[in-house]
Amino acid sequence: MSYLVLARKYRPRNFTEMVGQEHVVQALTNALVQQRLHHAYLFTGTRGVGKTTVSRILAKSLNCQGTDGQGGITAEPCGVCQACKDIDSGRFVDYTELDAASNRGVDEVQSLLEQAVYKPVQGRFKVFMIDEVHMLTNTAFNAMLKTLEEPPEYLKFVLATTDPQKVPVTVLSRCLQFNLRPMAPETVFEHLTKVLAQENLPAEPMALKLLARAARGSMRDALSLADQAIAFGSGQLQEATVRLMLGSVDRSHVMGLIDALARSDGAAVVAISEGLRLNGLSAASALEDMSMVLQRMAVLQAVPSAAAESDDPDHQEMLRLSEAMPADETQLLYSLCLHGRTELGLAPDEYAALTMVLLRLLAFKPKAHQAQEVQQVQAPAAQKKTLATAPPSAAAAQPATSSPKPLAVDKPAVELPVSEARMAPIQVKNLPVRQASEPTERTAPKVLVVTEEGHFWTQTVRQLVASEAVTALVRELALQSQLIARDTDQWHLRIDSESLNQGTARERLQAALNSAGYAVKLVVEIGKVTDSPAQRNAADLAEKQKAAEDLIHSDPMVQAMVENFGAKIVPGTIKLIS
Repeated sequence: MSYLVLARKYRPRNFTEMVGQEHVVQALTNALVQQRLHHAYLFTGTRGVGKTTVSRILAKSLNCQGTDGQGGITAEPCGVCQACKDIDSGRFVDYTELDAASNRGVDEVQSLLEQAVYKPVQGRFKVFMIDEVHMLTNTAFNAMLKTLEEPPEYLKFVLATTDPQKVPVTVLSRCLQFNLRPMAPETVFEHLTKVLAQENLPAEPMALKLLARAARGSMRDALSLADQAIAFGSGQLQEATVRLMLGSVDRSHVMGLIDALARSDGAAVVAISEGLRLNGLSAASALEDMSMVLQRMAVLQAVPSAAAESDDPDHQEMLRLSEAMPADETQLLYSLCLHGRTELGLAPDEYAALTMVLLRLLAFKPKAHQAQEVQQVQAPAAQKKTLATAPPSAAAAQPATSSPKPLAVDKPAVELPVSEARMAPIQVKNLPVRQASEPTERTAPKVLVVTEEGHFWTQTVRQLVASEAVTALVRELALQSQLIARDTDQWHLRIDSESLNQGTARERLQAALNSAGYAVKLVVEIGKVTDSPAQRNAADLAEKQKAAEDLIHSDPMVQAMVENFGAKIVPGTIKLIS
């Protein structure tokens, strides 16, 4: 006797044996029990999810004769009567399956419809099943519309397709449509476990999980891969052999890569990538496995209580990596892995593309954590101040910001939240560069003349910047402009740079204000600016800088070092860190 593949041997014979499609099973079962039967059904879904299987079970339910030959329409076909056995074996004369992929013309459809005028020969209903119905030509669809809408009472249509978008709406409107969902890896894993237990074949759980994941939601693909794995492993399903068959990457390589990235060890990253090349392992599989591990790490970082809810053998290693890698780096690496898979086919060498994807994280790795650690090491343990000494390279950037201003800003503008205080230095960071490259009158320090409208406009702009409602050129327009006057429906702004006065920037700034609750129209003029948010930010920074320098100079420890050891503070090397 020839070998029967697992996908055919374990094809469900009734609705109770189907897995992963409970929503379809429940709807059809209730319809059969209540005798509320439609004349046409359309089953959609990806390959191997059970479209043809549901069609055959439905045909058996309609034509089942029962074990005593007196049965009627039922949701639980007996499977032993002549009609059930003939449908399972494909010999039932009143059940016709048409493959529209190879019989897509109008002649084939008309030949099928000619049989509709004859009553069933053996069963209770004629059932016409058209598989891959989206492959029919437009003429063939038109030829079947009338019969599909008003078929004889003894005729049922069952259509199946993997691409319902290609089915004409005139056909869709005549059918009850059921979407068979791709099956979850957990569902496939449970079914594979039962099947292999019935086959008395030993299988490692991790090997079955790899097969379930590789099936991509298709139970038929999972069973076919299981057949292949059985042959590859000489009757045994082991994780190592399944990984070799699928070309999957060992979890140890994935964990090693993530650990090296967390430690910023570029040499280890390149070494592991070269190891994957030498072993002939799939680069796409490496990125896919990394994405899955990073997703679990992100969950552990966001929901620490999930640490005790997993039975994954690599759970402890994932937990360690989730603690070693910051959450923002985890999210960044996850995004890079997803986008990197699309780049593999574009590169001349997929392993080189893999290495570049991994090294990209090191290139764009956030430096905030590293800078914080350095500052904590350099600062005295007992001294918790918000000031630190800047490196000598920053000395050139400080004179412009630390220069005295003719006027000080009012108190409300100085007392800002921490988030706004951090934002202020950013706005003037590039000013020294402009002075060094373009020493003209325009780059000279601007005199701040405090106004009430200026205070209101500064607070408004800071809110827009903090919420990221304005960016790039629009943000510069808002920061460098001065609010001259406010009318009910119109605000007048002044800007001293023609390059910032662009129509697109004005429209985006106006849209941001409208979103913030200010339904006004902006009018921008060119002129001298004396009270802009940028000027106020610079004044705030200068005042804080002077306070910081005074604090350092008045520190007893610093004074003792200057007096006893001849120490000196290099001008321009004191900067704010908060």
